[in-house]
Amino acid sequence: MEDVQPTDASKEVATTSAAPENGSSSAAEGASGSDDEKEKKLRAVRQVEFYFADSNLPFDKFMWTLHTANEEHWVPIKTVASFKRMREFQALGLDWVVDALKLSEELEVDAAGENVRRKTEVQPPKGQFERSIYAKGFGKEDPTLQKRLEDFFNKYGKTNAVRMRRVEGTKEFKGSVFVEFADYKSVEAFLNADPKPTWEGQELLIMSKEAYCDMKIKEKGLTGKAADLRRQNIAGSGRKGFNAFKEMAEKEKGEKKGGKDSKDKPKPEVFLEFLGSKIRVHEEDGGSVKPEDVPFVKGASLKFDGAGDDVSFDEIKGTLKERFARAPFVKYNKGDSWGLVGFDKALSEEDIAYVKENLKKLSGKDITWSIPEEEQERAFQLERATSAAKRAFSFSQNRDNRSGGRGGRGGRGGRGGRGGRGGRGGARDRSAKSGGEKATAPAASGEEQAGEKRKRAVEPDGGPNMGVRGQGVPVIQSSKKAKTDGEAAS
Repeated sequence: MEDVQPTDASKEVATTSAAPENGSSSAAEGASGSDDEKEKKLRAVRQVEFYFADSNLPFDKFMWTLHTANEEHWVPIKTVASFKRMREFQALGLDWVVDALKLSEELEVDAAGENVRRKTEVQPPKGQFERSIYAKGFGKEDPTLQKRLEDFFNKYGKTNAVRMRRVEGTKEFKGSVFVEFADYKSVEAFLNADPKPTWEGQELLIMSKEAYCDMKIKEKGLTGKAADLRRQNIAGSGRKGFNAFKEMAEKEKGEKKGGKDSKDKPKPEVFLEFLGSKIRVHEEDGGSVKPEDVPFVKGASLKFDGAGDDVSFDEIKGTLKERFARAPFVKYNKGDSWGLVGFDKALSEEDIAYVKENLKKLSGKDITWSIPEEEQERAFQLERATSAAKRAFSFSQNRDNRSGGRGGRGGRGGRGGRGGRGGRGGARDRSAKSGGEKATAPAASGEEQAGEKRKRAVEPDGGPNMGVRGQGVPVIQSSKKAKTDGEAAS
């Protein structure tokens, strides 16, 4: 759960005041103490309101689990009060937190003072991207930075979230933030502020989130799917992790498609092994994966440039099979001078040196090898996983037919079973050389090449390790090879 405290500038109360010149004043001290207490309660309320907000609740799996634990959506206050950003209030006791929550206009407390819930139904947040800005120039992180950032941005209007951007892996603060304001007016107030916003005397680099997205795409020279993926990731539509709205939509779609029996007979899980991770395969689009489930393995791809306009997949796969256990995935469009080659692991320096030494020409022309840009490699790996998911799902859908029919091990009604030795089914399948083959990449390659006009080779990832949990490795017959410009499908 990301701890982000939204605050309302209109509710802020100053917590410091000058000391009286002529001695202390009991009345003044009492008023000051009262104001401090009220401000502290408002801070607690705003933090809990964030936990339940449309911008957080449906994307926070733990909070959503609490929210849906009962039909009335009551959540124990004791649990909420134990969260990290509520620590400053824990010493004041649970009753103090309960009294503070009674000040909220968005939340309600039950009669027993034990539970809290939203007053309204959860709604999909709208316009988050358009109401968000990017700002850079905040220096190094310290324990007080999150709170100081929230106070800083709330001078320009109410914020829903202030998200500190971090380096993937190390979690080091980048010195920049994405801020979601509650309304467009606040966005304009910040971006058009005069004088321009500064932090510790230094002018900040600021722009709308949309402008930041366009800038990054242009900087990296991204186009097509790579640009779309980058835009989705920045905009939030490709937000990683839990999404309650997607979960509910998929559940509803599955129930409608399966009818009344769908609840009683859950479909077995289909999964595939991809780049060292097990990925759930969903039935949408004939087999698909969620982008956030696909691991990014940096350095598991290479890009070639300078090739002729009719590269043969066998040129690449035939050479590299001597070094790599699995045949690589090749993406190449006929007529292009470049393409991408994906492997089942991150390449070592020795691996890269082997490729460069043993594949110096393609289609008769000298080529150069390089490591693709990160966004291009991300999009490529997503494409690989999607291709593998479609085959895994297809195998699972046909598994009941692969065991053959009345002809025993061959089967009259089946697809040849284990080689078509026991019946007429196997003999009728002219595309099979001598019995069925395991669900490896070559078994499915003809199907993909014919269907996609030789856009790319077949993804081997997930071949022998994909299928249905609890089932053995599926057995199928080899498909009829596609012929494209005289080149056999690899």
